[in-house]
This record gives sequence, C-alpha cells and structure tokens, in this order.
Amino acid sequence: MHHRTLGRSGPQVSALGLGCMGMSDFYGPSDRAESIATVHAALDAGITLLDTGDFYGMGHNEMLLGEALAGRPRDGYQLSVKFGAQRGPDGGWLGFDTRPAAVKTAVTYSLRRLRTDYIDVYRPARLDPNVPIEDTVGAIAELVQAGYVRHLGLSEMGVATIRRAHAVLPVADLQIEYALITRGIEAAILPACRELGIGVTAYGVLSRGLISGHWSIGRDVSPRDFRQHSPRFQGANLEHNLALVERLRAQAEARGVSVAQLAIAWALARGEDIVPLIGARSRTRLDEALGALEFALSDADLAALEHAVPPHAAAGDRYAAPQMAMLDSERS
Repeated sequence: MHHRTLGRSGPQVSALGLGCMGMSDFYGPSDRAESIATVHAALDAGITLLDTGDFYGMGHNEMLLGEALAGRPRDGYQLSVKFGAQRGPDGGWLGFDTRPAAVKTAVTYSLRRLRTDYIDVYRPARLDPNVPIEDTVGAIAELVQAGYVRHLGLSEMGVATIRRAHAVLPVADLQIEYALITRGIEAAILPACRELGIGVTAYGVLSRGLISGHWSIGRDVSPRDFRQHSPRFQGANLEHNLALVERLRAQAEARGVSVAQLAIAWALARGEDIVPLIGARSRTRLDEALGALEFALSDADLAALEHAVPPHAAAGDRYAAPQMAMLDSERS
C-alpha cells in the first residue's frame, strides 16, 4: 500500500481511504456481515483511513466500525469522523449544530460508539450558519489539547472559511467531492488548500456509482437510496452522464482496466496531497478499487481522459437544491 500525508500537519494514511457511509445509510439496504468483512479486508490490504459520520444511520455506522475494529491495534488505522448534522426520527434533516458544547457532546458519543479513546481527524460536516467557525474550531482545539482528537479536518468548506479555521488551528485536510465529472474545487479551493498546506480527502470519486461503469438506465433503486433524488441520476441528465461513462469505458478497455479503476487512478494522479475515499460496501467492489493502485497514468493519459470528459461535462448538480444550499464550498 502506498501512503500519503494529510497536509503539513496531518497523519500519514493509506493512499486510498475507505468511506463507510453506504454500509449504514443513504444507498438502501446493506449486509452487516459483508460490511464488516469489507472493513477487515480493507485493513488487511493496507488501507488505514476509515471515514464515517455520527449521523450515518444515527450512530449505526460508528457502532458497526467499533465492532469491526475490535481487537485491531489502534495505531494500525486512522478514524475520520464528521459531526454536526441534525436529523429527526424519520431521518429528515433538521440543520446543523456546531456550538462548542454540541461539539464536545458529539465527540463523547462518537468515542463510545467507536470504542476508542481518540479520533484521528474530527470535522464539522457542514458550515453551521449560526456559529462562527472560530468557535467550532476552538472547541476542537480544546479536544486536541485534551487528547480526544488528534487533528482538525473540514468538510465542504469554502476558501474564506478554510482560511479562518486554519488561523485558529492547523487544518489537516478538507473532505470534499472531487471526481472526473466534479471538478469545481480546481478553480479556487484546491489552490488555497495547497497554499496553506492542507490535504484533500476526495469523496465521490466514482460519483456515487455513476461513473463506476456499473450503473445503467432502469436500474432498480431502493426508495431509501440517495440516488433516487440526485439530479445527475434523473431522466435526460442520466442519459447524458452515462454517455460520458461510455467514453471512459473505451479508454479503460484500451488499457485493460475497469472504468472504476480508471476513475480512481485519475483522482490518485491529481496530486500526492489528495487521498480518494472509496465507498465500497462489498469485498468485490473493494478489490476492484484496489486495482487502481497497480498502474499509473501518464500526462498523456490524463490529457486524453480530460478531453473525453472535460470540466463541467456532467449534467445536473451533485445534490438536490436544498442540499446544494447547505454547501459553503459552492459559494467560493
């Protein structure tokens, strides 16, 4: 396994991280035993960075990870945890709460559910419009001083917010969506992170399966699946986006790799400061993703990919309008 460092101040982690959200929420039913087996397989393959959120299944994902990690050496993996999103009993979104007292309450629950004494990277899931980012980061700084948290991370924040947070406590990494068809961070956010020495953990590198090479029109989707309402998976948008995937498929077949491997390899090639998160829910998908580490893309390869799928080629926003309005990153 190759390794990368999260920014100037963060930990050394595996070049690929495992995003665990889908094992508990947002993509319909999952298999608990297979989820735990996938976490074990990831660790055995050398993946050390495990990403979760306290609102993924309202604690379910953290408890699942706590069970999967039981007996594993604590220095053999890093836990990245998001907090702050508020949800009701029906799963609906209620907003965000990143007040200092809420930060400390949230981390306490996460530590218990994860069965650990500390969290490696702790991050607000979104910017709380009612709380200055300095107050939120100040509370995390106190948790760092007390040993409950090792590093500060951010998620979907814009340049101004990143700079304000970094002035209070060095930011290890920004977690944000980044993929061949989602390249908005390249204009301002990625350059700012590089200026400040902040790493990027890229989620959605397969655009929630859209550019995995496995999606198709008419696919049966659970009512609880996020993609039922995602603009990129709807009607003419989906047809357009799958046509882009076929361009990728032609290039993947020419190289003897899968579409998913090609898309992941593209993200890996964007810089040593970028760590793609792979949302594998099964060992089969995990094995496929790991194959992206077995080859490298040349500058000519990258140019060909970006010619086939240029920036802004995708049809539809990455979230529905209400969720897009919550993204501080979209205001940069």
